[in-house]
Amino acid sequence: MRVRHSDVREEGADARADGDIPGGGAGAPGTVPRQRGGSGPARSRRSGDARPPGRGRRRVLRWVASVLSLLILGTAAAGYLYYRHLNGSIQTDALNLGENKLGGSKPNAFGQTPLNILLIGSDARNDAENQALGGATETFDGPPLADVQMLLHLSADRSNMSVVSMPRDTMLMMPKCTEPGGTVHPASKGLVQTNESIQRGGPGCTVAAWTELTKIPIDHFMMIDFKGVVRMADAIGGVPVCVEQNVHSRTRDGKGSGLKLPKGTSVIQGETALQWLRTRYGFEDGTDIGRTHAQHQYMNSMAREFRKNAKLSNPVKLNSLAQAAIEAMVVDTGLNKIDKLFDLSMELKKVPPGRITMTTMPWIYSTKPGLDGRVEPKPGEAEDLFRMVREDIALDGQGSGTPAASATPGAPASPSAPGSQQPTTAPTAAATAAPPAKIAVTVRNSTGGKDGTAAKVKGRASEVAALLTGKGFTKVVADTQTGAEDTSVIRYATDAQAADAAAVATALGLPAASVQKSDQVAGIVVFVGKDWRTGGTPTPPPPAPTKAPDSAHALNGDNDQACMAIQPGFTW
Repeated sequence: MRVRHSDVREEGADARADGDIPGGGAGAPGTVPRQRGGSGPARSRRSGDARPPGRGRRRVLRWVASVLSLLILGTAAAGYLYYRHLNGSIQTDALNLGENKLGGSKPNAFGQTPLNILLIGSDARNDAENQALGGATETFDGPPLADVQMLLHLSADRSNMSVVSMPRDTMLMMPKCTEPGGTVHPASKGLVQTNESIQRGGPGCTVAAWTELTKIPIDHFMMIDFKGVVRMADAIGGVPVCVEQNVHSRTRDGKGSGLKLPKGTSVIQGETALQWLRTRYGFEDGTDIGRTHAQHQYMNSMAREFRKNAKLSNPVKLNSLAQAAIEAMVVDTGLNKIDKLFDLSMELKKVPPGRITMTTMPWIYSTKPGLDGRVEPKPGEAEDLFRMVREDIALDGQGSGTPAASATPGAPASPSAPGSQQPTTAPTAAATAAPPAKIAVTVRNSTGGKDGTAAKVKGRASEVAALLTGKGFTKVVADTQTGAEDTSVIRYATDAQAADAAAVATALGLPAASVQKSDQVAGIVVFVGKDWRTGGTPTPPPPAPTKAPDSAHALNGDNDQACMAIQPGFTW
């Protein structure tokens, strides 16, 4: 049997999987049982949503980074004046170590700008406090993994919020990542597990991997470790969670988080909260997907607690929570001051829990050799979810808060239309470009698509080259090299070519997101994709979905009846 790096670290006490944690059983400190008089509604199950028992036994998801980030932001909002002295303690890292940075979120037609924040849970075990929270000792001081990854999207009109989780054993092609000191991690030649992205220079490479996959511009990241979960769960005063039966996460060979709760609702905090967020054995079918669903329940419950928990008006508790958060988290340089966190928190507070939608990226099991139990983005449906985020479409199907008809373009206070798209071209970049006659362009025929099921359209590169020539681009060459692209893209080699590449996109009617920097080309190259087999412009995509696909397993923030199904054999 092949032994993977990640597999080695998962052995023994489920090595940093559902490892032992002191305490946390029913009636143990940190748990306040609160019976609801029965189990919550049974969670519906779909084929493909649950993973076979015994498969994919890898490192556990430690905690919900998004919950903790919301804690940080809510705290900053409530006690801004208390935390100014913490500015010097904020740890920062580069936002994006890749080449495809997309330039951040763009304003919509009404001058409103969405926000995309990548929330990362690192399993770093490089200090005594984190090491004391369980897991295999051979992993101490080893390289961290981004075991929790959630993209939080705040709509341009601030009426709704969407969260997309990616299973941590999703297999992706990793982009080239360059550390600030100059160390280069080349683009992968094969699929790499997504949680290893952080080892390629830091959280900025995790951001780069998301950007490459989703084509969503990411504005910020927030990363947090073990000890932050425990400290902040204590400071908040507990979070209600629900299980349909008594549950004890412990296998016969000693694996499991140790979580032990009675049927119904319990208020958990401290290490018990960490156990909940780490539990795989015992929830649903004992897989990472079930664990993600439990994390979504916790996050939504946390958001509701923020709005009603009077303890957060206590300056001492606020200061304690803020101190714990600052010491445990790393943010990008755009969030390196408390006032920036405060401003961001005020934006997040505008969204009521009923307009928060938690989802999981639609996935399928990988069929590639050696990847048994790993998953890949589900064709079609994963892209539908990403597209809704890109185009600022609410995942709950309710659209924006106010009809756009009442708004005046250019007025920032006016709400955007449901599903309003970002500008489709990059006029500001094009305005600084050289005259078309001085821009050298190469065109390649990539109309066969990535799956190779369609034959390339003969002569297509020459036809598109002629289109550019007719628009004044006289230095155009139809390349004999081809490619394989589902969507037409324009790649350029250096920063000096960015504006010229944007001008080419504008001339061809391609969206700004189609312009990408790449070390795989020498100049500006147009790849004519499968979406542009005929005519003078690419075939427009079908209308975007108006609601998240069922396979995303959406959970609404107002759903206080969510209750985890329990895996057979893990009751007491």
